Amino acid sequence: MKKLSRREFVKWCFYAAASSLGILYLSSFDRKEKTNLTSKFEPSYLRLHKSGQLRKRGQELWQIMKSCALCPRRCGANRLAGKQGFCQASSQLEISSYHPHFGEEKPLVGKGGSGAIFFTNCSLRCVFCINWEISQEGRGRVRSIDELAQMMLDLQARGCHNINLVTPTHYLPHIVLAVEEAAAKGLRLPLVYNTCGWERLEMLEVLNGIIDIYLPDFKYSSSAMSAKYSSGAQSYPEVTQKALLVMHRQVGVARPLADGIMRRGLMIRHLVMPGGVSGTKGVIEWIASSLPKDTYLNLMSQYQPFYKAFSYPEIARRITVGEYKDAIFWAKEAGLTNVHLQGMIGLEGSDKGSSYAF
Repeated sequence: MKKLSRREFVKWCFYAAASSLGILYLSSFDRKEKTNLTSKFEPSYLRLHKSGQLRKRGQELWQIMKSCALCPRRCGANRLAGKQGFCQASSQLEISSYHPHFGEEKPLVGKGGSGAIFFTNCSLRCVFCINWEISQEGRGRVRSIDELAQMMLDLQARGCHNINLVTPTHYLPHIVLAVEEAAAKGLRLPLVYNTCGWERLEMLEVLNGIIDIYLPDFKYSSSAMSAKYSSGAQSYPEVTQKALLVMHRQVGVARPLADGIMRRGLMIRHLVMPGGVSGTKGVIEWIASSLPKDTYLNLMSQYQPFYKAFSYPEIARRITVGEYKDAIFWAKEAGLTNVHLQGMIGLEGSDKGSSYAF
């Protein structure tokens, strides 16, 4: 066994302590660089609010619902006339719940939690969705734009570090108009766009200068897999890759400020699925070749078969330790330096998650 130097021993002890606190990260981000970052922050949407552009963009998005093209399906439903899109949403805003959320990435959670707002319905409609009651069964209540704005202000008053917009794509008009209203009443938190990753580039350009943190999934590297498990979304890999490039151009690499809280940047999630369904190696290789090596990547191991997953034998189980270790190996091999390990089932004798660095 290799003998640890004093420095290596101290570093190992630090990581062990971090593990007991549930800190999940792998990062080469330099401590001095982090300390030098200013803690002063102003969300990007304030400038657009002051210029009147925020309201204008919200109104333009609203008109898109006449023949809806907010998501890549471009289903053309006249949602303003009460029709439902492929996502099952009309022009009525539906929200399942909102509250401080402590299950997100640590730089989003901090001490006050991430201010999560869970929107009802979804345009991707995955057969294994963990939140299927909300995304596909429509569990939620009709809310007004005024109420959405007040939710944002309430989450800020409760000490949340951000406003986390969960599955937002099909309600973009409502969200932008609510941010306009909330900004006028004192909202100053960064906006987190918590998305499946499958986004139209035209809509992302509308969001430029509004969103501070992009939190997209990168679910698949194979179009055959995305078509099979996400309701015919064959274009998912190609569209998502282009979307990630635009998100990075807008907000850059995600780096927490000196207080450890993330306020700007791109944070990618990838859920490792059984049997290679998610194409993890391809996802990692694309990120390593197309984005900076220190791009934030959360490798998630907590897949469980939910909703209709038991109708597909190949995904009707949890992943193995070996499948997750393969993902870690591919990330190391690709030279990624800001990879966070979430879940780590079976590793270190625990399925509660732990810290691991390489």
